[in-house]
Amino acid sequence: MSEKMEVDLSGVKQSKGVWLVKVPKYLSQQWDKAAEKGDVGKITIGKKQGKTEVCFSLSDELTALDAVGENDASLQVPKDHPFTMHTVGGQTMAVFSHSDTGAEEASNGSGTRSWVGHLEGMVVHRAECRPAVTDSYMKLKKLQIKESVKPQRLSQQLERAVTTIFKPVANHDFNVEYEKKKKTEGKMVRAERQLVLDMLFSAFEKHQYYNIKALVDITKQPVTYLKEIMREIGTYNSKGAHKSTWELKPEYRHYQSAEEEEEEMQTT
Repeated sequence: MSEKMEVDLSGVKQSKGVWLVKVPKYLSQQWDKAAEKGDVGKITIGKKQGKTEVCFSLSDELTALDAVGENDASLQVPKDHPFTMHTVGGQTMAVFSHSDTGAEEASNGSGTRSWVGHLEGMVVHRAECRPAVTDSYMKLKKLQIKESVKPQRLSQQLERAVTTIFKPVANHDFNVEYEKKKKTEGKMVRAERQLVLDMLFSAFEKHQYYNIKALVDITKQPVTYLKEIMREIGTYNSKGAHKSTWELKPEYRHYQSAEEEEEEMQTT
């Protein structure tokens, strides 16, 4: 599914100015609890000694905090939050919103997810929304500190053993099987060199390439002894399509060529 982004710049012509305000996390969480068309609070703008003062007052319905414990049942979020104003500082900032129309186009069978962006306005003021230092605010900070120091994992003493999980074992099944196989086969003993060569040549008549594990299974010889013999009669492939395998040197090969095989088939 492809994505398509469209931007509506009609807000540029309107020259709408917006404020960029940083709010505390708990305040945004309280706003989420408000009804879809309900009020979250009021902003008052006034002047004191020739200086503009802005304050946000949270709605009474949203001041109650869902706290844990009996002592925190009456805990409330601070209601008044004065603004600390900042200058834009010559920066050009804008506020965008977007809507997802992918569901509509997916129903039409186009398979394209479309995002429509809208320019809400240009940032003309920056501010920080800070709570007034009251008893409610200090209780809230105390609760936040308690929650932050709580360990995420706790140890718990069990009254009886848990039987729904795997129990530890002294030895796993695959280890027992390996030891049993090792005792049955016994320790590998070096056979006569010519006997090992005969087994190797017989094996390479069937296949051109073998890894060392397969050769050990065929000859029942120690790995070091087998590698010593293979270095004399074979070549190790360290790369390519037959990586990590052995093949016989050209002087020891007895493979039939494709032409000889065709001639033999035609003769028969």
